[in-house]
Amino acid sequence: MSYRERQAVTDAEDRKPKSDEARSMFLPPAGAAVDGDMSTTSEFAIPEGLAVPKATGTESEVTSEFALPEGLDVSQAPAADPEGSAFTPPNTYSSKHAPSAFTPPSGIPVVSLTKDVPWQDRMRTMLRMPVAERPAPEPSQRGSDDSGPAVPRVLDLTLRIGELLLAGGEGAEDVEAAMFAVCRSYGLDRCEPNVTFTLLAISYQPSLVDDPITASRTVRRRGTDYTRLAAVYQLVDDLSDDETAVSLEEAYRRLAEIRRNRHPYPGWALTGASGLLAGAASVLVGGDLIVFVAAALGAMLGDRLAWLCAGRGLPEFYQFTVAATPPAAIGVALTLGHVDVKASAVITGGLFALLPGRALVAGVQDGLTGFYITASARLLEVLYFFVGIVAGVLMVLYFGVQLGARLNPDAALGVSDDPLVLIGASMLLSLAFAVLLQQERSTVVWVTLNGGVAWIVYGAMHYAGGISPVASTAAAAGLVGLFGQLLSRYQFASALPYTTAAIGPLLPGSATYFGLLAIAQNEVDAGLVSLSKAVALAMAIAIGVNLGSEISRMFLRIGSAEKRRAAKRTRGF
Repeated sequence: MSYRERQAVTDAEDRKPKSDEARSMFLPPAGAAVDGDMSTTSEFAIPEGLAVPKATGTESEVTSEFALPEGLDVSQAPAADPEGSAFTPPNTYSSKHAPSAFTPPSGIPVVSLTKDVPWQDRMRTMLRMPVAERPAPEPSQRGSDDSGPAVPRVLDLTLRIGELLLAGGEGAEDVEAAMFAVCRSYGLDRCEPNVTFTLLAISYQPSLVDDPITASRTVRRRGTDYTRLAAVYQLVDDLSDDETAVSLEEAYRRLAEIRRNRHPYPGWALTGASGLLAGAASVLVGGDLIVFVAAALGAMLGDRLAWLCAGRGLPEFYQFTVAATPPAAIGVALTLGHVDVKASAVITGGLFALLPGRALVAGVQDGLTGFYITASARLLEVLYFFVGIVAGVLMVLYFGVQLGARLNPDAALGVSDDPLVLIGASMLLSLAFAVLLQQERSTVVWVTLNGGVAWIVYGAMHYAGGISPVASTAAAAGLVGLFGQLLSRYQFASALPYTTAAIGPLLPGSATYFGLLAIAQNEVDAGLVSLSKAVALAMAIAIGVNLGSEISRMFLRIGSAEKRRAAKRTRGF
């Protein structure tokens, strides 16, 4: 078939009508305009005349059935706060419209803190509160830049100050209060000091999301120097004062000067003070001038022997044992020589210079304030010292009894009929005790008067009123603690220089000696009764001093900004 014939057949087929099956369902109907021959329409196609905005995305863009319809205005959710400290105030908090008080659900009462009271009371009050309830410190960053205080250096300074206070004989609660005051003065308010008998530790946590910083320091050497203790208190007082700007470098410099300071009294003065203390104590138990001289010589000899043992590195237990032997030996020698003196008064006077009165008071005070571990360690130390004294005296008394010395315990029971002599002896005892404690010369007069008042109260209650010696001792010690706190608050200083030496006349020296003598004479029951009396008197002294101090803190609000500045002027600041 030729090409013409094939073309004619094709044209004829095209002119035939096609059936519905032959027509595609996708072909547009007749009359519909199409763009081209290959254009098709879908049953999902948008009808003509319905205006729909064209999508601007790519072909892969899909829409979610949860997408918001266009035209529906929905407010945007606020952005979440960035992760921060749990101690930062919320964004709804305003300091100008802050509530007057906040009481947590646990029922902790609101404690009002004023700047008129000494820093010891303010810091002690905050330490007894939970961390979350403590008020925030004032925004003062002494000695630091805008980035904040140098936390490791502040903690190191705090530990060094606490070490000097603890080594000087301060109570655990007072040491923690001083450490907390130093940290708070440099803006570290979320810190927790921890004080034990030989270990100081402090932990600072910037926030709940930051790692805490902890530092510790061990106290290995102890020495009684109340002049250094007063200087440390002055430094802490200046640091806690908002009007006194003390940088970290200045605080370190002053602390180094305190450590380098020499003792205010030379060695010969300390030896003479121990002799005066023993002589005055012998007068209080009925001694005369010869007894005074003998007791003074025995105490000075024992003091020199103790210094010799300390220089050789001998522990303090043996130092007390050696120091207790000369007074007892002199008393036994006078008895064997048939000298008409009260040998028991000589031995009793020598014991007064050795009894660890301050350590006992500090131990009982730590126990009353809740520091039971530190209190147990202090009392155990006192027990060891007491055992050392007992060993030294008993060794001499045993040999004296074997040699035929007749020591009469009743010979030391007589008391002078002249109350002025007893008052003078008690004041001399307190004066000598203050020198032994290396106190400042400005505090010696006050503590001497306080010791005289203590003996007046004890004598009036016991000898004139017939009250038991334990109750009389507790009342006198309570006044000592009360007056000591009053004097220290006027100076914004430590109360130890005003109380420790004042309790010297109340120490149970005679009861201790009588108990040891009875044991040496094979009267164990009577000796234990007398030693129990000595322990009861010692506890009465410690509890009385602590109770007097607490009463002064609770009811006597002494201290203001004007008095604080006046006290600083008297100290030369």
